[in-house]
Amino acid sequence: MCDKPTLFSRLPLAEPLPARSGLEVSARAIAGLPTPPASSPADAPPIELPTARGSRRRRLWELPTQSLCPVIGVCLPMQLLRRRLGKLLGGQAQANDYELHCGAINECGHRGPVAEALQKELDQRYAIALKQSSQHKTPEALGRFWTAAQNGNDVAGALWSTLTHARCDAALQEQVLRDIHMLQHQVGAANRADLQRMDALEDENAVLGRELALAQSRSTRLLAERAQQLEASQAECLRLRGELMARDMMMAGLRDELQQLEDSVPGLRHRHEQARQLQHQQDRIHQLERALLTAQQTAEREQRRSLELQRQLEAMEARAHQPLEEMTVSEPSLPSLDERAVLCVGGRPAVVPIYRQLIERTGGRFLHHDGGEEDAVTKLDASLAAADLVICQTGCISHDAYWRVKDHCKRHGKQCVFVDKPSASGLRRALCTLKEESAVPEPPEAPPHAISSK
Repeated sequence: MCDKPTLFSRLPLAEPLPARSGLEVSARAIAGLPTPPASSPADAPPIELPTARGSRRRRLWELPTQSLCPVIGVCLPMQLLRRRLGKLLGGQAQANDYELHCGAINECGHRGPVAEALQKELDQRYAIALKQSSQHKTPEALGRFWTAAQNGNDVAGALWSTLTHARCDAALQEQVLRDIHMLQHQVGAANRADLQRMDALEDENAVLGRELALAQSRSTRLLAERAQQLEASQAECLRLRGELMARDMMMAGLRDELQQLEDSVPGLRHRHEQARQLQHQQDRIHQLERALLTAQQTAEREQRRSLELQRQLEAMEARAHQPLEEMTVSEPSLPSLDERAVLCVGGRPAVVPIYRQLIERTGGRFLHHDGGEEDAVTKLDASLAAADLVICQTGCISHDAYWRVKDHCKRHGKQCVFVDKPSASGLRRALCTLKEESAVPEPPEAPPHAISSK
């Protein structure tokens, strides 16, 4: 706690000023007159906490002595306090911060110009906090307001509004003074930590400054090297340009010499043209010879194929003389497809060649889609559009492919046969059931053994 007997008794001013009313002690100190001795703290009468009446707030000089130090130190920044007191004294106080702080505390112990001016400054500065605290009508509510304000940014406003509140009793005042005392210690520790961090940042800034200087020197050196390289490149460009001009001049001279030689030998260009035509004729002869050899090979292959067909015809004639009983057990005849495109959806990979052989034997064009096992289901639409007839192997296709086939055949009126078990005999029976004008048969609602769609 700071204790000074009079306001600025040791506080020099920039210029001596005449005494003012209400500042007798300060005027004595400014005029150089002896100041009356100050009473010791032991002789001073104890300050009682005024009994709050109504909603009237306590004034600065009505606060207990132990509250003035934290109120002035926390709620009034030192520059503001120095400016306010200098304005009251009509000059500029030359004392240090501690003496200025202690002098202000002593003057605020009683009502006077200094106390009234600081009271007005505090009320204006923390008007929002005063308005917020006025909503609390009990010491308990005021205590909760103070506790919540410690975690915010306006601790000074909460301190002033709480201590001067009409419902601030002795217990709450003691708690507020304890809390602000510890907060001041924490702020001091934080300031010291900030100073240490500032020192570390200054050291880091020095290191970065040295690194920046090295980088700048390196950049300057690189710029100089690049400038030298640019000069060398420009010199090389000029040299190459000169060589190019010399070469163009030499080519122009050679072109003139060539023209002179052509003029001196009549028919030289015609001889070159004949030589090119002769070379072209030789290339044409070689090409015709290769084509003749290819035709001979093709003729030999056709001859061997005709011999093979003749042997097959003889074998068929031999089978035509077999007994009727053997012909009845033979496989049923397949209908002619007349170059129609037959799409087989599904089926195992091992039987696909057999499907192709059966379709092509009846004069059709074979198309195949595996039903979503490896081929993408999206490619099925293009295959369905190109097909004239559709055979769907329902036991080995995905649900998505099954419904695509069914929907497409219904919408476009295409013949479609659904085969449950994929096999060569099943495909043969499906081909036998195909009729050119038959309607699309109604398939089951879902394939019984359809694989899951991918």
